[in-house]
Amino acid sequence: MIEAVNLAKEFGSFVAVRDISLQVEEGEVVALLGPNGAGKTTTVRMLSAILKPTRGYARVAGYDTVTDGKMVRHLIGVLTEFPGLYSRMRGINYLKFFGELQAMSADQIQQRSEKLLRRFELWDAHDRQIGKYSKGMKQKLTLVRAMLHDPNVLFLDEPTSAMDPQSAKLVRDSIMELRADKRTVILCTHNLNEAELLADRIAIVRQGEIVIEGTPAELKRRLLGHPLMELRTNNSINGIVGYLNEKTTVVEQGENWIRYTIAEPEQFNPTLLNELNRQQISVVTLSEIQRSLEDVYLSIVTHK
Repeated sequence: MIEAVNLAKEFGSFVAVRDISLQVEEGEVVALLGPNGAGKTTTVRMLSAILKPTRGYARVAGYDTVTDGKMVRHLIGVLTEFPGLYSRMRGINYLKFFGELQAMSADQIQQRSEKLLRRFELWDAHDRQIGKYSKGMKQKLTLVRAMLHDPNVLFLDEPTSAMDPQSAKLVRDSIMELRADKRTVILCTHNLNEAELLADRIAIVRQGEIVIEGTPAELKRRLLGHPLMELRTNNSINGIVGYLNEKTTVVEQGENWIRYTIAEPEQFNPTLLNELNRQQISVVTLSEIQRSLEDVYLSIVTHK
């Protein structure tokens, strides 16, 4: 659904995007992560046919973003990091204006506007001037605008910024609904928990290039090593320490607990439980210690 090959963008001597190649399948949610200035927003602007690349090319649903730019802009929905809002317009008129730009009929605009405004709890403010909306309400209105013409592809730049927790959950739920409905989403966010929850794949951008990509689980294993397990018992683990040292890498331990890494826990842990039972060591818990996406992210963006 989205294909980018060796995309680059230069503004004079400044290189905003150096070399981005990316493929996104239909119904897939891909999160672009990276520090400010990494090139995420510039990449999205090229993919959405707003900026022309200096080198390389991109296609959306088979349409070239340069030669078929008008068609690309018709097919996609875009939520920019700093959306332009006409503060003196009323919310419903704002949506009507953008619906007409997308060649929607009056009935389509009315039906979609009401449906989306109700979904994002904005219907009570539909006839209010946008300048009187809160920051979170403005953010939700711009998301409604991006979804108004029911696009198959959405580019969402920080979609939950400035939102309260309830509103942010509404947006996250909507993105999951879009994925279930086979819509394709590229999500730029600094919210790592949000990226891990929503994204099928994550691409980390650094200095205008994608330095690594994969599922959250793949990235953790590739960058943080084997799964980290923790065993806790009701009594001393001294009798099992030697066994674990032979077969795993012990990270730390206490009187009745131990943490170790193992390449294939699904194969090793059942044999460990049998050994614990043989030694009559009572198990309280045996579980994986979840490592965060933040650990992965920081290991990449802070690497010189």
